[in-house]
Amino acid sequence: MGLGHTKDAPALFVCRRQAALHGPWAIGTHGPFCWRGARPSGGRPVIENGQFTVIAGPCAVETYETTLACARSVLNAGAALFRAGAYKPRTNPKSFQGLGDKGLEILEAVRRETGIRIVTEVMEPGLVEKVAACADVLQIGTRNMSNFPLLKEVGKARRPVILKRGMAATLDELLHAAEYILQEGNEHVILCERGIRTFETYTRNTLDLSAVPALKELTHLPVIVDPSHGTGRRSLVPPMALASLAAGADGIMVEVHPDPDRSWTSDGKQSLDLAGFERLMEDVKRLLPHFGKELAPAWPKRTPHAARLA
Repeated sequence: MGLGHTKDAPALFVCRRQAALHGPWAIGTHGPFCWRGARPSGGRPVIENGQFTVIAGPCAVETYETTLACARSVLNAGAALFRAGAYKPRTNPKSFQGLGDKGLEILEAVRRETGIRIVTEVMEPGLVEKVAACADVLQIGTRNMSNFPLLKEVGKARRPVILKRGMAATLDELLHAAEYILQEGNEHVILCERGIRTFETYTRNTLDLSAVPALKELTHLPVIVDPSHGTGRRSLVPPMALASLAAGADGIMVEVHPDPDRSWTSDGKQSLDLAGFERLMEDVKRLLPHFGKELAPAWPKRTPHAARLA
């Protein structure tokens, strides 16, 4: 892997050897970057040492009522962040492309009501400022991993970025994509393994869990796993989510919908229903102590939202 210093190119910011002098990182929602285990200035960590962060929600924003119900449910089950797409990249141009600005308005309303932090995808450079005004965390989808103008633009944003691995990308290519973001000044990058394309057709993609420990060897950046897109099958999401924890992932991103089989916007076949997500979270909570981790909270304990949930 070409990550180290050479005669022609300096070592990359993503390289673990470059970070060795400073120690591991923490990813926070606002303020300057900080060392893992500390609190970010002016914000709360999204990923922190010794914690396992769960991000959950529907593939796409539908109605306010459905989105709010889903957010409340995943929050009560233990999710730290809520994910839903306002803008949706689709392979088929005739497929639902997202609610756009209306979707952002719904996400803002849900955040005001519940206090949960929002993760949503940004698809083009011109939308970064608008999406960042609504979202706590920006997501770069698999199709845009090599959209270098977009990577540079989110590198200028004051928001953490979840960078999904391209469906045919090597780990080297993923890390070089992350470098585009870091070199613009945004060090709050979270890598996401979401499955790669292989000759197997039973699953939507092939979830490459070996990428988790491999990336841990190569970079200081936190790594999460998306078992929903990684498998494309609801029955496979829970076991692969738990396997992600065992592999050393810092968190998971799971698609959840109140009624996935009737959803008109979401990938229903790979989405858990609310009860299924609750069962998964119970299994996660039971396993966490065996791996020396605890569940990342949605907010610090002393907040009005935390008191309301309790």
